[in-house]
Parts: sequence; structure tokens; C-alpha cells
Amino acid sequence: MQVSTLHALYYEQCGNPQGKPVVFLHGGPGGGCNARCRQFFDPVAYRIVLFDQRGCGRSTPHAELRENTTWDLLADIERLRAHLGIEQWQVFGGSWGSTLALAYAETHPERVTELVLRGIFLLRRWELEWFYQQGCDALFPDAWEKYLEPIPTAERGDLISAYHRRLTHADAAVRLAAARAWSVWEGATSFLYQDPAHIESSGADAFALAFARIECHYFVNGGFLKQDDQLLQEVARCATSRRPSCKAATTWSARCVRRGTCIAPGPRPCWRSCLTPATRPSSPATPMR
Repeated sequence: MQVSTLHALYYEQCGNPQGKPVVFLHGGPGGGCNARCRQFFDPVAYRIVLFDQRGCGRSTPHAELRENTTWDLLADIERLRAHLGIEQWQVFGGSWGSTLALAYAETHPERVTELVLRGIFLLRRWELEWFYQQGCDALFPDAWEKYLEPIPTAERGDLISAYHRRLTHADAAVRLAAARAWSVWEGATSFLYQDPAHIESSGADAFALAFARIECHYFVNGGFLKQDDQLLQEVARCATSRRPSCKAATTWSARCVRRGTCIAPGPRPCWRSCLTPATRPSSPATPMR
């Protein structure tokens, strides 16, 4: 689907054409969708819509940063909904997908029947700094050393900016080396128990280049939000999942804002996990016909 003179989105539908519409928002930004993304939904009950966000996966052009902001992606979701003739749908997202899902639900609440969030990420500065600057390094010191390797010591005071300079460098070899290091760091830290196969696939050239360039582009620009805690401040506009799986500090922040109570600033990184009752894993869905 052509969404601008520059960008075209890959999308697919699977499951039951008469089922409950749900749109899956993948992570990253820049992560793209794969067959596993379908397995959150019962294909008998759901009409499942998946798409690769601008510049990643099977969307084109690959790893493109121009015309690629949160607000462009929200407009794309609306274009896709209208194109498919869907009046309202469930919005499902994890990690960056939860960020985008919240932004969409706050902007277009009338289009959202339910909001299912997991691994909630609110794109606040302290969240980025904990993962990419100081905090997560204590949990994965070996992976952290590899993440630091492309960046000279003098530039390590702001690693996101240092990576951004390399990921937008004129030399393709410099861009790719930085992309591999950034993407492998995420692949090594995405799960508490490291999966060597996942780490290796994270460093594949095409995936890493789109993932790292787009993700760092969003992060260095604060997600293109008007303020650091915009998603929290506007969360009352939409209904949120009652049982998210996410960092406990992030879960508590969202809960407190909805209740109108005070939130103490600062990171308290830890994890909790639970199952969301709105969906359940299933075998891979068959494509719609």
C-alpha cells in the first residue's frame, strides 16, 4: 500500500475474514513482522492484520529515515484501517508496539475497541538511558562490552548520539558495523535467558541496518513526542489493558496516572510477567482467502 510518494507498506491479513479485527503493531521501531507475530491470536476468532512499519521488513524503501516519525506511522495505521474497510479494531502491541498503540489510541480513541499491551515502553528519557547508557549493562556485562566496541571512549558519555552519527554516516561500511553492534546488543538483552540463535539473527545485515537506523533515529529524537512523558499525560484518553506485562515501574506509572495519583520520578528497573486474557497463543494462522 502506497502511503506517500516515498513509502510503501507491506501488510497482510490472516485468520477469519468475519472475525474480530485486530491490528498487530510490531516492536523496534524497525523490527518488522514475522510468522510468530500471528501466534498471539486465535485464527478462528480473529481477523488478524499485520504490517511492516515504514522502512523495515518488507516495506520500502529499506532503512529509510525520511518521512519516518511516530506521527507518520499513526497516519499509516489509519490509512490501512480505512483501506481495509474496518470501522474499529483491537490494537495489540508490545515494546515499541505498545508505545505506538498508546499513541494511536490517544489520537484515535474512537477506532479502538480494546488496547492490549505487553512489555510497555513509554519512550521516556530514563528508559532509554537505562537500556542504552547505564543500567542494563549490569545485567549483561559481556554483551555490553561488544555494544561499546564501535564507540571511542571519548564519545561514550552519550551512546545513543554516538551511534546515531555512525548509523547516518556517509560510509556504508561504518553504518553497517554500527547497525550490527546495536542490533546484537538488543538481541542479547531482549530476554532474561539469552538465545544464541536470536542473537545471531539480530546481526543479519538487512535486519540490523533497518532496525538500528530506524530505532536510533526515533530515540535520538525522543520519539517525536512533544514532551518526555506525553503518553502518560494523555493516557486517560484511551482504555488500557488491565494486566500488562512490562517493567514494574512503567506499569505502576501508567496505573497511577489513570488514578490521578502522584508518581515519584526515576527508574526502578525490574520485570513482571503475566498472560493477557484477551488473546492466547495458537498454531500459525493460515492466510485469508
